[in-house]
Amino acid sequence: MNPSEDVIITNHLKKYYKITTGIFRRKTLVVKAVDDVSLTVKRGEIVGLVGESGSGKTTLARLILKLIQPTESTVYINGTDIFHASGKQLHEIRKIVSIVFQDPAASLNPRITVGDSVMRPLLIHGVPRALAEQQAKQILTKIHLDEDYFSRYPHQLSGGQQQRVSIARALVLKPEIIILDEPTSALDISVQAQILNLLLDLQEEYGLTYLVISHDLNVIRYLSDKIVVMYLGKMLEYGLTDDIFDSPAHPYTRGLIASAPVMDPRKRNREKYLMQGEADSLYELPKGCRLSSRCPDCNSRCLEAEPALTDLGNQHFVACGIKE
Repeated sequence: MNPSEDVIITNHLKKYYKITTGIFRRKTLVVKAVDDVSLTVKRGEIVGLVGESGSGKTTLARLILKLIQPTESTVYINGTDIFHASGKQLHEIRKIVSIVFQDPAASLNPRITVGDSVMRPLLIHGVPRALAEQQAKQILTKIHLDEDYFSRYPHQLSGGQQQRVSIARALVLKPEIIILDEPTSALDISVQAQILNLLLDLQEEYGLTYLVISHDLNVIRYLSDKIVVMYLGKMLEYGLTDDIFDSPAHPYTRGLIASAPVMDPRKRNREKYLMQGEADSLYELPKGCRLSSRCPDCNSRCLEAEPALTDLGNQHFVACGIKE
């Protein structure tokens, strides 16, 4: 396979929700959860999705998984339009795209054993039970759980062990793409490090492509090759991880990075740029740039029209009227 091959492509992808409010004077509001997002992820890349709650990260992931239908445009996985794919094509796509959920305790069925949870994807795809059991035990070994865990139930495992089982279940069909939704947020800090290193080892061994959703910028910086910054459904900045952290081009990105805990105690007392206010309502978006009500650099041009993504060079793009 060509290592530069595009495995995920979205072109001007949109997902809007209509909500009706009121009893006597009914009013229909439109929530633009994902609004005009164009993204290309290449084979073997780790791309991080960051942004405040309500920025559209999880909705974008649900679209890529075909769990919801887009309002406009589509998603291509390995060149296949997943929303217009045949049943056979979709069956194959389901094998190559997996997800690891945020809360492992909630994502594992408490009534079935670890072995049954890991085997289930194989059985759904027609693998004989004896072979499915063999492959499930092999995967458990890969994520550093011995065969004794095969017959245990989720409540008998620690949080880190539960997350390892979730990773095993996502990995058992030998996918090409794994979406990681806050993979370490429910774990202790020491366990987080173990899981992050495990994910990197698996990515290198199997040549996996990761799409990582997280509020923890330190996790994103540790894992990702590239970063997508989203706000109120829009992509505001996209680029290589080092460029985003060392030279953030958008005021929102600067605010996010400044809000992350500083690990070096010598730098904790330095003056930081902290974003003021709260995100606007998704029901009533501001005119022009969506950050206009919170941006310290906002001018009259920012209020007139939404800025388009501008190419800054070296795979770095930003949607900021000041940079145009």
